[in-house]
Amino acid sequence: MLQYFRRCRQEVIPFKIRSILSLLLIIGVIWYFYGDDYERAGFQGVTSEIQSDLQSIKENPIITNTIDTISTGIKELFHEVLPEERSEGQQVEEKPNLESPSTEIFSIHNVELKDSRADVEAEAGPPKRSSLNEYGVNWVAYHENYQNFFMVAYDDKNQIVGLFTNQDLFTSSEEISMKSNQKEVIAALGEPLDSIDKGLVRYQINKEQAYDVFLLDESYVTIFYDKHENNTITAIQMISKDLEQQKQKYFAEPSEQLKEGFELQLFDLTNAARVHHGLPVLAWNEEVRQTARDHSTDMADHNYFSHTNLAGLSPFDRMKEDHIRFQIAGENLASGQPSSIFAHEGLMNSEGHRENILNNKFETLGIGVAFNQDSQPFYTENFVTN
Repeated sequence: MLQYFRRCRQEVIPFKIRSILSLLLIIGVIWYFYGDDYERAGFQGVTSEIQSDLQSIKENPIITNTIDTISTGIKELFHEVLPEERSEGQQVEEKPNLESPSTEIFSIHNVELKDSRADVEAEAGPPKRSSLNEYGVNWVAYHENYQNFFMVAYDDKNQIVGLFTNQDLFTSSEEISMKSNQKEVIAALGEPLDSIDKGLVRYQINKEQAYDVFLLDESYVTIFYDKHENNTITAIQMISKDLEQQKQKYFAEPSEQLKEGFELQLFDLTNAARVHHGLPVLAWNEEVRQTARDHSTDMADHNYFSHTNLAGLSPFDRMKEDHIRFQIAGENLASGQPSSIFAHEGLMNSEGHRENILNNKFETLGIGVAFNQDSQPFYTENFVTN
């Protein structure tokens, strides 16, 4: 049925007529299969049941590097025939004049590892947020309404030990840019690492993921690629060798501060990606955050990974139980990634998750993170339009 609906959307028919015809056909099919249910449960109950029927959800035990999604699906079809008000777009901030790095292979927003906090804030102004990351230091975020977004980690002397951006804000002495693809990156930097050694433990790097890790001078540089845009660069993270070696385990030690840090970082990364793709910023939704946290906690505590919880409740059911009103909603799940950066980049490389992240109809976002007994984080993103 889902494939049929997609085919209907591709017919060469004027948009409004196509939408109305699709809606009438959908109503007929729904009434045939779910008429009795409608009399019992009403519109919301029927659409939730259909949504459940349409999703093929993975019910595996805890696995690493997994992501799952449930999109607006059928609910969105019932809103397509109505005219939508689009955001007029925010003021475009000027991109800084980027210079080539002076000592490192890469610089971000004209700053490099070992530069000072004063250097950063002379370039970018005061920070917008500071939150704990997996390395035991803070990611400090700089941006103008998520334009020119980048994050910096400082040591106790206020020197840069980490940098990240998913914007066109970096330069390279090797002439690598956001337009460079994976093959070009490897040709310029050499073969990426297969593993990272920390003491007597060797951590293998998953070669099936859309990123490469390089040891360049005294820093670990992770370059993320966009599978949907010919494997061109979508983000870059730079971590000093000393800071990386201080992180002894794959997963960081859980804490309330780290949970909140992962939630806020994933929120910022999502909005930065939306702005990069010309979409409006999502507002933080505290009520939905609690719903998302509860689901992440339930999955972590009970060793499962699914949109449908052990009581049989869908994301829409859980929001209704929490008295959250919505017109359309969507959910992304991730588990096994050591940070919000890796979780977000994985979500952006999966079509269904990417559609939720870049859906222009969503208005707010709540994110909840929880850790299981092995310190593995579970991420839940709930997108909502009231």
